[in-house]
Amino acid sequence: MELCDTPARNLDKFIEDQLLPDTHFRLQVKQAIDIICSFLKEKCFQHASHPIRVSKVVKGGSSGKGTTLRGRSDADLVVFLSHLRSFREQFDRRGEFIQEIRKQLEACQRDKRFAIEFEVQNHGWANPRALSFVLKSPKINDGVEFDVLPAFDVLGQVTDDYIPNPQIYVNLIQVCEHLKKEGEFSACFTELQRAFLRQRPAKLKSLIRLVKHWYQKCKEKCRESLPPQYALELLTVYAWERGSKKSEFNTAQGFKTVLELVRGYQQLWIYWPKYYNFKNPVICDYLMKQLEKPRPVILDPADPTGNVGGGDRRRWQRLAQEAEAWLSYPCCKNQDGSPVDSWDIQF
Repeated sequence: MELCDTPARNLDKFIEDQLLPDTHFRLQVKQAIDIICSFLKEKCFQHASHPIRVSKVVKGGSSGKGTTLRGRSDADLVVFLSHLRSFREQFDRRGEFIQEIRKQLEACQRDKRFAIEFEVQNHGWANPRALSFVLKSPKINDGVEFDVLPAFDVLGQVTDDYIPNPQIYVNLIQVCEHLKKEGEFSACFTELQRAFLRQRPAKLKSLIRLVKHWYQKCKEKCRESLPPQYALELLTVYAWERGSKKSEFNTAQGFKTVLELVRGYQQLWIYWPKYYNFKNPVICDYLMKQLEKPRPVILDPADPTGNVGGGDRRRWQRLAQEAEAWLSYPCCKNQDGSPVDSWDIQF
């Protein structure tokens, strides 16, 4: 049964039956990620003209946050390199490291060192942030899509209660303003983005999966640009924090609340003072400018330069139209046909 036809009372079963990755799928994706992580750490740069040390490889995206959808196998791997010593150096030199990773992947493919097949995507950008490729193997039914991003290790060792030194964000703001490229270095903060979501209740992660599934359905139908999926993930967390904050809640009410927030996108003004705040004067001034921008404003909780709610507002208009339509579907209706209650959220 499709989501649009699923009664509100059956949404938990829909998530369990159709969206949660099964054990076999998780193992397939984990195996693919382990292969690439091992390659990046141990083999990729061993023949480079200058010694290059990989300080760590961090799993981001849905795999890292624990919100993977069944059948959608993709992984973001951030490669932190000792040779990148600043945000500016990452911007200037990432292209050469991406070329080196690509060269070594293609060499492995030619030499058949692994029993896998790499299908490297060519975006044709002058200064790409990531190398995209598909890993295929007889043991993996469908290819696993990877984005590998070289990055400056600005955070160092990240512990459970880690809060960045404010000077990190001061430097980030200054570089982004100089380059006129906000959100350019979000990969450097992958561990914080991951931590922000990873410790949330399992049921909230299931609601995020449901919202992501709905978003993919809208994307297939619209065939036009929509807001980034990450914005919808953060919006779901915001809805839960403001409307429930309980580990057990009514999934239909949570889903309907997110749809209503999308419909009212012009009121969205969301940020989290967890990893950065208003105490430092440079950060304070910058945050005030960010929060004065036209709504929707949804700031990345790990990167104040990343307004994932910004950009072309027509993307939100398209998604809001879809949300309006879905609010009348069975997934937002009680058994007697009345509308499901939504959480009470004050803007």
